[in-house]
Amino acid sequence: MKKPDVFLAHSVPDRVLRYLDEHCTYQIWDQQKDLKREDLKEILKSVDGALLTGHSADADLVKESERLKVISTATVGYDNFDAQGLASENVLLTHTPYVLDETVADLLFGLILSGSRRIAELHSQIQAGKWDQSTSQASLYGQDVYEKTLGIVGMGRIGEKIAHRAKEGFGMKVLYHNRSRRPVAEERYNAEKVELDDLLTRSDVVVLMVPLTKETTHLINKEALQKMKKTALLVNGARGPVIDEQALIEALQNNDIFGAALDVFETEPLPKDHPFLTLRNVTLTPHIGSATAATREAMALRAIKNLVAGAKGDTPMDVVKP
Repeated sequence: MKKPDVFLAHSVPDRVLRYLDEHCTYQIWDQQKDLKREDLKEILKSVDGALLTGHSADADLVKESERLKVISTATVGYDNFDAQGLASENVLLTHTPYVLDETVADLLFGLILSGSRRIAELHSQIQAGKWDQSTSQASLYGQDVYEKTLGIVGMGRIGEKIAHRAKEGFGMKVLYHNRSRRPVAEERYNAEKVELDDLLTRSDVVVLMVPLTKETTHLINKEALQKMKKTALLVNGARGPVIDEQALIEALQNNDIFGAALDVFETEPLPKDHPFLTLRNVTLTPHIGSATAATREAMALRAIKNLVAGAKGDTPMDVVKP
C-alpha cells in the first residue's frame, strides 16, 4: 500500500523523523529559503498532509489542494490558522495540547519570581558594575511572593499547573477569571472564581493565560491597568496582543504598577528599538514557554503523529474543533 505524501515546513528531531519515515514519504523545506505563500500553495496541491508550525493557513491557501486532508502544528495555540476555513475545504487542523503544560508553568512561575524579586533587573545591574559599597539596600528591594494573592486570567490546563505551584509551593491565595468554573482547581487549591475587575483589583500578581480571540485582544488596556495595585506584577504567557503594549509602557514608565514579566509580544521578535528594552521594571524572555529540548521533541512527535493519522485518513488525537 502506497504511503501518504506529506510536507514539513521545518525540520524535526531525528527520532521523530524516523517515526514519520515508517509511515509516510516526506519532503522538508530548505531552511535556507523563505517559504512564500505562493510556494506553499503549490506544494499543498500534491500532498496528503503538512506540518506548518510557525506559518498560517486558510481556505484560500488550500482550496486547490484536493488531496490535502490535514494540517498539523507543533503548538498549542492556533490563532494563525483559520480552522473554520480549513474545515470548509475538508482539511483537518491539529495542534499539540498537554505535552507542554508543566514546562510552560515552570517558565511562568520563573517569571513571577524574577519580576517580583527583580532578579533579571538586578542581575543586569551587577553585570554593568552598578553594585558597590554605596548601593543602598532599599534600592534592591522587591516584592514578596509567599502568601500573596495570585490572579490567573484563563484557568485552563496550564493555569491549573500554575495554581498548583502557587498554592502548594508558596501558600498563595488563588483567584481566577474564566468563562466556566474549574471545580478541580476550586477543590484542590481553594481557587476563587471572580470577575476580571475583581481579580485585577485584589491580585498581587496577575498571570495571563487566555487564548487570543477578538474578545481577548487588548484585554489588558489602560483601564484594566489602572485597576491593578501599584505593587502588582503583570505576567503574560498567553499571546502578545492580549496586552495593549502602549498602555503597559506608559504604566511602567509612570510606576502605576510594580512591574511586568513578559514571554510574548505584539511583534516577535521584539524590535530593537522597542521601549520595553529601556525600562528597568520589566523582565523579558523570547517566547520560550515550551523551550526545553525534551518538551519540544515531545511536541514535534505529537504533531507528527497527528499528521500521519490525518494523512492516512484516520482521526488524529488533537483535532481543533472550529
